[in-house]
Amino acid sequence: IQLVQSGAELRNPGASVKVSCKASGYTFINYYIDWVRQAPGQGLEWMGRIDPEDGGTKCAQEFQGRVTFTADTSTSTAYVELSSLRSEDTAVYYCLLTGYWGQGTQVTVSS
Repeated sequence: IQLVQSGAELRNPGASVKVSCKASGYTFINYYIDWVRQAPGQGLEWMGRIDPEDGGTKCAQEFQGRVTFTADTSTSTAYVELSSLRSEDTAVYYCLLTGYWGQGTQVTVSS
């Protein structure tokens, strides 16, 4: 199983960012994909998850209204989009499933 994420992103406050996670080595629709992030000097923070089979999502309360989880079954790729970015969103974002992790995507929010 491999999860390969998109590259680092730099955004201004108020902008949006979309991070991708391309999965391989298993049947994409069979497992949820979770998204977590880790801000500098902080612990892991769970953002939410998507069920690629039906597109159903769950979202941590602190992100509701700002985050969108999607999955493209034709390319076995999951996405997380975060809007209205602020400096506190600067973090490394990870996709994961059943113990397998993507390599992480650095998102930096700075003017």
